[in-house]
Amino acid sequence: MVSLVAAAGLAIAATTGIPAILRVWGTWAIVSGIIQLFVGTRRTALGGQWPMILSGAISTVAGTAFILQAAQDGAALSVLAGYATAGGVFFLVSALRLGHGTKNPDA
Repeated sequence: MVSLVAAAGLAIAATTGIPAILRVWGTWAIVSGIIQLFVGTRRTALGGQWPMILSGAISTVAGTAFILQAAQDGAALSVLAGYATAGGVFFLVSALRLGHGTKNPDA
């Protein structure tokens, strides 16, 4: 739901410029990061949650940085590529760790 609202916000922000896009993306990153932190810390018994917890913390910090950058001259979207790549890596690591933890040793 958060991402759907963010997508609608980005569509609107795209008509006004890069600072608006960075603000919407930053807000999404903060909200999503806080959700990841909450879920990851509540599910530590499952194992494999540290990448999610770390990703949530990084998203929260990065989102704040995006919002702050939006207020600066020369704000650019290029910073989003590194953020998206890092997020993908964290999700992959988390999925691999969770998949490893759910294998049936008797199979």
